[in-house]
Amino acid sequence: MGNLTEGKEPRVVIIGGGFGGLWAARTLADQPVNVVLIDRNNYHTFLALLYQVAAAELTAEDIAYPVRSIFIKTSNIDFVLAHARWIDLQNHLIETDGETISYDYLIMASGSVTATFDVPGVEEHAYFLKTLEEAVTLKNHIICCFEAAEREADEKIRKSLLTFVIVGGGATGVEYAGALTELIHGPLLKDYPGVDFSEARIILLEAASQLVSAMPQNVCDYTARQLREMGVDVRLQAKVAEVFPDKVVLKDMDDIKTNTVVWTAGVKGEGIADASNIQVTPDGRVQVNKNLQINNYQNIYVIGDLASISEGQRVLPMVAQVAIQSGITAAHNILRQVAGSTPQAFVYKDRGSMITIGRKAAGVAIGSRTFTGFFAWMLWLVIHLFNLIGFRNRVMVLINWAWDYFLYERAVRYVFPSNAPSEAQCSSCIRGVMKKSDYSEKNKII
Repeated sequence: MGNLTEGKEPRVVIIGGGFGGLWAARTLADQPVNVVLIDRNNYHTFLALLYQVAAAELTAEDIAYPVRSIFIKTSNIDFVLAHARWIDLQNHLIETDGETISYDYLIMASGSVTATFDVPGVEEHAYFLKTLEEAVTLKNHIICCFEAAEREADEKIRKSLLTFVIVGGGATGVEYAGALTELIHGPLLKDYPGVDFSEARIILLEAASQLVSAMPQNVCDYTARQLREMGVDVRLQAKVAEVFPDKVVLKDMDDIKTNTVVWTAGVKGEGIADASNIQVTPDGRVQVNKNLQINNYQNIYVIGDLASISEGQRVLPMVAQVAIQSGITAAHNILRQVAGSTPQAFVYKDRGSMITIGRKAAGVAIGSRTFTGFFAWMLWLVIHLFNLIGFRNRVMVLINWAWDYFLYERAVRYVFPSNAPSEAQCSSCIRGVMKKSDYSEKNKII
């Protein structure tokens, strides 16, 4: 991939194959530009269903689709499997862990990563839920906890193995808490007859005064009430001070003895902008103008989770619809620039929000109207199934959902080998989820 394309069709490079980058590339398909899509994975992940992989409801393959297959019939789009690390803004070059790639126009769509807010021990000891690898690792760990608990004679250790703490009461935390509860008190209850399931606890910690605070108040109240009816211990205004391998320390509350801390408390912009000396907000996002451009670089667009897009007095949330719509707008603006026209301002059309809590339980907000219960749950199912990429994926997800709904059975309850960066996220049951010597009698089990 050589230098700038002088006298040829301009080269548009898209960093990131998530919702924003994918829809930007689709918009540029068969247009008078050469497109290079860069991503560290060769597949697109449907992140809205990632928590179901971690809850053994879906396989990783059900929510992933090969990027090259998406554009197999599109001649002007090329895909590069690489990690974009740094942008040379002056020379229009992108440094990856492989080759150096030049661009005429750039769309930064590298998304977001988990934010730990510098809480001690989170990076080392918590489980994240942002990538397919992390979801599989977490599922492995949950099953390993039950494998160990069935053979553990020490009551304190067994209770710690069966205590699952989820930090963050946003959409991901709530949806995973509901899915994990149904997994434990459904399929796993049959798998492990030697386990006393009265000892199993799921604790959802939220630092704010309510769950899913971005949703309307009646949906927030419904969500908390529904989770508590399912047996989830919902604790509001609970702030984590530190995470250890065998406990969570809370501010002004008792410690919780546990081997499992799932961190879903927030995200921040992926680090390529900061690494490239592009000014970012405290949450790692890039402030863009009304056209989604960086003010000093009119050929660079930032979209999706990486972009801090202001709308009136608020900044648009990090959700798929913002990414998709901003990706389409950025692509259209580049085509306008190529044609010699002026880019147009991005206008976000809020199509509503939704959250699922469990079987027959969901909350949906569309404009000023809200729905809860079975109808909202069916609406959630249809919309998510429709938005999945690939006919096979839709069929497999539908089969797994039906299997779970009618038979109360989940077919993905196996432990796969998983490579993870930290010892805390090792998924091997052979290594064990803990050692007895790790425990201190000074710490009270609550």
